[in-house]
Amino acid sequence: MPLKAEIISIGSELVSGQNLDTNSRWLSLALGGLGIETRFHTTIGDDMDDHVAAFKLAAGRADLVLTTGGLGPTQDDLTREALARCVGVGLREDAESLAAIAALFARRNRPMSERNRVQAQLPDGAEALPNPIGTAPGVWMTIGSAVFAAMPGVPYEMHRMFEEQVVPRLRLRHWIERVIVHRKIALFGKGESDIEAEALDLTARGHIPEVGITASDATISFRIRGEGLTPEAAWAQTQETAEEIRKRFGPLVLGEGSTDVAESLIGELKRTGATLATAESCTGGLIAHKITAIPGVSAYYNGGVVSYANSAKTALLDVPADLIAAHGAVSPEVAAAMAEGARRRFGVDVAVSTTGIAGPDGGTPEKPVGLVYLGLATHDGVETRRLEIGPEQPRDVVQSRSTKQALNWVRTTLKTWPDKPESR
Repeated sequence: MPLKAEIISIGSELVSGQNLDTNSRWLSLALGGLGIETRFHTTIGDDMDDHVAAFKLAAGRADLVLTTGGLGPTQDDLTREALARCVGVGLREDAESLAAIAALFARRNRPMSERNRVQAQLPDGAEALPNPIGTAPGVWMTIGSAVFAAMPGVPYEMHRMFEEQVVPRLRLRHWIERVIVHRKIALFGKGESDIEAEALDLTARGHIPEVGITASDATISFRIRGEGLTPEAAWAQTQETAEEIRKRFGPLVLGEGSTDVAESLIGELKRTGATLATAESCTGGLIAHKITAIPGVSAYYNGGVVSYANSAKTALLDVPADLIAAHGAVSPEVAAAMAEGARRRFGVDVAVSTTGIAGPDGGTPEKPVGLVYLGLATHDGVETRRLEIGPEQPRDVVQSRSTKQALNWVRTTLKTWPDKPESR
């Protein structure tokens, strides 16, 4: 049977939503890389009964339980006592842990509070996990047939304790005998159901390697899970599937890892040496923000205009006032004029524009909320596209999806261009 792990995050600030639990994600990824599957995530507040109940439940369904938080010196730090209650033992003061805590305060030229002595207490029969960079030692103990490793909630302290104290103990138990790798290939340009329909053989249950599909803000990701006795073997297990995804979906593929549309576009700008400008109305500068959030783009992105008002379209992008009067600001004619105006004003190879109705009001039967026109201008001319994102979508979704569609149009256009031309 494969080893099962559970991660328990402790703190009322996590349950209430005041703080984000990043520790569970980090630990799940770390365990996965060691070949240990995380089966459960649990989050509990600062209540003793809840601690005991969660620990006992975890001990009954997992082989390895990692907890983070609740090891501080204050009265709401209950992890040590709850662990002791689960096995019906008391707490003892660990001399080595107390000496380490006192030494840390001395190095910082601060007096140690008497209250900090509680952090040196361990359940009888438990082993301390040294913490050289914090005042909270961890706890290593067994409850039933499950091994518990209780670690601090401070992320950098937890990371170091896991790597230096927990992982070696797992190796001694021969619990780390295989390696798991996770690869993510991102796509954009089709819906999740359409993409999955073309990959049912890859996502079928029992396929080796295991392949899953997820969607986030219209970006679709294939997740490939490979395993082996070595990192190289685990990676090799995924390679054929990764190559098939790239072959099958071609221009929809943005890249691998955390790549999204903007990052993939920047890659094409760097490959071709092309320069870009933007002209935005309904997206309000979101395209420019996505582009400039990526380091190294200054050589390729000359600038942009947020021409929200009609007067700004005329003054900044040379869109004729009579064109707006004749067709309206939300029209393919104005989108084309905005793109060409930006290309000419900034002297770039390609410019993209957006004009639309983001909502929640301002729509009409002829031009409903969610209607957006894109313009794309190059030396070869100007094209436009019509997007109907839907009147039921909230304003931020209309803006976000319009932004991604605009970025992707530039990306797919550049993919047909040759590498770093001397002139275009």
